[in-house]
Amino acid sequence: MALGGSTNAVLHLLALAGRVGVPLTLQRFDEISAVTPRIADIRPSGARLFADLHEAGGIPTLLAELAPLLHLDAAGVGGATLVEGLPERRPDAGEVIASLDAPFGPTGSLAVLRGTLAPDGAIIKTSAADPSRLRHRGPALVFDSVGEPSHRIDDPGLNVTEDTVLVLRDVGPVGGPGMPEWGQLPYPEKLLRCGVRDMVRISDARMSGTAFGTVVLHVAPEARAGGPLGLLRTGDPVMLDTAARRLDIDVPAAELARRQATAAPPPAHDAGRGYLRLYAERVTQADQGCDFDFLRGGPHDPSDTTLPTGLLSGWHGGW
Repeated sequence: MALGGSTNAVLHLLALAGRVGVPLTLQRFDEISAVTPRIADIRPSGARLFADLHEAGGIPTLLAELAPLLHLDAAGVGGATLVEGLPERRPDAGEVIASLDAPFGPTGSLAVLRGTLAPDGAIIKTSAADPSRLRHRGPALVFDSVGEPSHRIDDPGLNVTEDTVLVLRDVGPVGGPGMPEWGQLPYPEKLLRCGVRDMVRISDARMSGTAFGTVVLHVAPEARAGGPLGLLRTGDPVMLDTAARRLDIDVPAAELARRQATAAPPPAHDAGRGYLRLYAERVTQADQGCDFDFLRGGPHDPSDTTLPTGLLSGWHGGW
């Protein structure tokens, strides 16, 4: 959060925690964000490159500034505690690494959103967004595949304004498949020519850490898993209220229920009998790290050499 909030790190840490049985939740990221100011002037939330952070002392110097917020008795990878590895502050670090008392940005580099469009959560990197768009209401323009925007987005006749909410769906963990980094939808050329430099964009995909703008990612459940993102139609009003941590579709509940009742089941990948089928059937949603459900559990006991019974189910051969 002090660096500007990596959206991909949310997925990775949730998956790692799930594998070793640590009860980390998506909401915990929002709680940490709320008390952590941005003290690194690094793109896309700042002006400098990561190489500049390295020259200013890197992550150890950043951790030294964050010391009041850290559990300093926690052990690092090498076995030493955090407090044992903190360096003295470098006098020349201030242009890249600020203090907690005088940060580059306020708390809240990331926000976790919930609502009728994302019941299980979604995230937005607020530190890289246009502040004027963090509270927004506009009509949706829905794309059902990553190829659609490339064919339609620059059409001069496209019904789109700077208030339009661009939505890309069916690109989540199952829909992608693999939750690709397709969340930073392009802007329509006709709006770029008018000076528009940010629009609200929503998807069940991921986004590169170098990307910027008012982009809502990791919408869960994804459209392919039957999430309400799949019920959204072009023209439906979408409401984003980052301060209230809300992402909603402004459509009557009765209408959404009607759409749900008449919707065709989400299409299944023609996964056959190989790895892709295993993946599609057992991958978790973004709020649980986009990992295999059968890899979640607790710390492994090295003395236990037995195999879980589930791995032997249906197998009748010999070693």
